[in-house]
Amino acid sequence: MKSRIRFIHLLLASLLSATGLPALAESALLNSSYDVAREFYKDFNTAFVAHYKKTTGKDIKIDQSHGGSSAQARAVADGLDADVVTMNTTTDIDFLAEKGVVAKEWAKQFPHNAAPTTSTMLFLVRQGNPKNIRDWDDLIKPGVQVIVVNPKTGGNGRMAYLAAWGYIRSKGGTDAQAADFVSKLYKNVPILARGGRDATGIFLQRNIGDVLITFESEVISVDREFGSGKVDAIHPSASLLTENPVAIVERTVKKKGTAAEAKAYLNFLYSDEGQEIAARHGIRPRSQAVLKKYAQTFKPLKLFTVNDYFGSLADAQKVHFNDGGQFDKLYTPSAPPSAAK
Repeated sequence: MKSRIRFIHLLLASLLSATGLPALAESALLNSSYDVAREFYKDFNTAFVAHYKKTTGKDIKIDQSHGGSSAQARAVADGLDADVVTMNTTTDIDFLAEKGVVAKEWAKQFPHNAAPTTSTMLFLVRQGNPKNIRDWDDLIKPGVQVIVVNPKTGGNGRMAYLAAWGYIRSKGGTDAQAADFVSKLYKNVPILARGGRDATGIFLQRNIGDVLITFESEVISVDREFGSGKVDAIHPSASLLTENPVAIVERTVKKKGTAAEAKAYLNFLYSDEGQEIAARHGIRPRSQAVLKKYAQTFKPLKLFTVNDYFGSLADAQKVHFNDGGQFDKLYTPSAPPSAAK
């Protein structure tokens, strides 16, 4: 009799799966995100699960997938069943919109053009700053090795490239002068990382390079993962304001029936609690009240936008990062790197 009941249960479960009806289990979401957001979403997800239980009485499980943002976008386009994407460049979500994976009007679905947080690019140097690196101009000096993400595989790398280019433009330089400067900078790059966390590993675990160009939030991540005092954070005189856009993956939520949960998850990024968690991780909140509270973390510097010098991020993608673009013209791989002394 028991075996017969078990058979019936298995048969019902199979029928539910085959018909696409929800099984009797907690909801689950998959967030596909960029490399250096790991620690932030670990804390954010814990808070959201508690918030969701308190407000709905239901349990929910959040899974994460991390990597270079462009690599993540391609994985989602190729079939990774993420319910939401939380990236560091709009072009990666535009790519998914072109594929019909997210809504064409994704940027209008949430406040601030669907970017609940921002960041900027700064430098991490070894403790004591032995090469005395203070600003972008120091990165093209002889003997300075710069670690940066490949702009072809990660938004971290594209933002670093555009920040360097925009630095010259912000001083009144021309595009020709900016191209010359960025070309010299990449001649000091011994190896291109796949994503932001890979870049940090190259710098701190493989001990390669004198300076790492990365998102502001990585300072806090490094202190937590590797111990404080390993690096010094250098804020250049000017840098790029970057946005962290988010979107619901329509293809997945329609299949799984998780549209409401996905929307609640992304909305929580805009909540006071979500903004506070972002600030604690060195990610700039949109909330001015939270930003003011963390003034010691977010030091003032001259910030310019992509639109100031590149038209739009989509324009920058075509001119600089598509095959045959400016990056391909100016970057030549260096000799195999050696560890920093």
